[in-house]
Amino acid sequence: MTDDILRMRGITKTFPGVKALQDVNLSVRRGEIHAICGENGAGKSTLMKVLSGVYPHGSYDGEIIFDGEPCRFSGIRDSEHRGIVIIHQELALSPQLSIAENIFLGNERATRGLIDWNRTNHEAGLLLERVGLHENPVTTISDIGVGKQQLVEIAKALSKKVRLLILDEPTAALNDEDSAHLLDLLRGLRDEGITCVIISHKLNEVIAIADSITILRDGRTIETMSMEADHVTEDRIISGMVGRDLENRFPPHEPKIGSEALRVEDWTVYSPTQRGRKVVDGAGLTLRRGEIVGLAGLMGAGRTELAMSIFGRSYGTDISGRIYRDGKLVEIRTVRDAIKHGIAYATEDRKRYGLNLIDDIKRNVSAADLARLASRGWINENEEFRVAEEFRGSMNIKAPSVSSITGKLSGGNQQKVVLSKWIFTDADVLILDEPTRGIDVGAKYEIYSIINRLADQGKAILVISSELPELLGLCDRIYTLSEGRITGEVAREDATQESLMHYMMKGQEQIR
Repeated sequence: MTDDILRMRGITKTFPGVKALQDVNLSVRRGEIHAICGENGAGKSTLMKVLSGVYPHGSYDGEIIFDGEPCRFSGIRDSEHRGIVIIHQELALSPQLSIAENIFLGNERATRGLIDWNRTNHEAGLLLERVGLHENPVTTISDIGVGKQQLVEIAKALSKKVRLLILDEPTAALNDEDSAHLLDLLRGLRDEGITCVIISHKLNEVIAIADSITILRDGRTIETMSMEADHVTEDRIISGMVGRDLENRFPPHEPKIGSEALRVEDWTVYSPTQRGRKVVDGAGLTLRRGEIVGLAGLMGAGRTELAMSIFGRSYGTDISGRIYRDGKLVEIRTVRDAIKHGIAYATEDRKRYGLNLIDDIKRNVSAADLARLASRGWINENEEFRVAEEFRGSMNIKAPSVSSITGKLSGGNQQKVVLSKWIFTDADVLILDEPTRGIDVGAKYEIYSIINRLADQGKAILVISSELPELLGLCDRIYTLSEGRITGEVAREDATQESLMHYMMKGQEQIR
């Protein structure tokens, strides 16, 4: 059995009004992949920020022992000097600089005060080869996708002679192919003797790659298990994370489907950046009151483009087609028109487009319909506070008050704020784009319960998701989309992952 490269003992970290970590213990063996799992808000990222010096020594209680020596990091540079490198979920790359410049940013290859560009690009090329990224080192970061950017971050870590690599939700924004490549790379780094700590909500990936796992709940260590010796399953991990067995990943629901709420016919959208390219091609769908409808499709199928174009033409050019609300043809040319006609769209990227992360919960909830709170041009702040407090209670948003900054909340609670914002508009057609992306299994169950409750109130709901099990467990009916065209419509009782995937890959052949 290998010795421990890292031991953290009695780590306690307190923020104003919140004890984020309480007497947490963590041991990581040399040369292993160690997973840390827990619900949003369990303290996973906080623990890693303590380890990496983001939260410096003196701001927490407890001790860190790395490679047998006590460590008191005052900042990230101190931990990196010891070979501990953290890659955050929000990638810290400069989009306008080249790959090579990003890899050596702050660690430039210089001679006599001048950067040696030949050496910089040569060494960057060797690192890119090591991580399996076949790009020219002078390529600008903005010209490569998220999956490749993740590999650049790892190459940057390798340039610092990393011994312990920490990855916070490394595959959250990646497609299946990029995720598989990244996991293979981590296995290769393990074989080279580099120890990895990975934080992930994707339990299937944890089981596939981790050698051991530590579960945190409510800022405390619950248990550490060997994946092989303890025969760890997803159900056991979930039980440790949420403190109870989730016999059903989806809450029971009996739909009460009513009349037609929204119908879209012959909807065609062209790309705003690639002239003449159709991203949505003659699509049509129907939503009924009290019904949860899924929309499945592979990456690039046009799911988000379809949703955004319906929502006030907020994506695309040369849009044509017809939208009917309650059986009546309506003109929706702006987001304001969509809101006026009772249509809401919760974006897949809540951090960038769905929320103002530096503002409080109260103002985020009211942002989409301030007119309802205004009198003679002034916002009634007492009413705004009352409304936000109602949502904090009904949506179970875990925050000390509605004056809490939204960016400080966990992913699941941020998602509840997004839903609250659009429910406040009194919309009766809700388009939810990846509503559970990046949140844990316990928070997912809460979001599913909220969606069911909204459907029971008579709202028509369209759920876009990359997770087929989620659509199968939640939706009453599922559409499939491929290359911008609707290729299938399957009732819940007839749907399987295989049948959905069959329709998702049908290309230009449309099922009628």
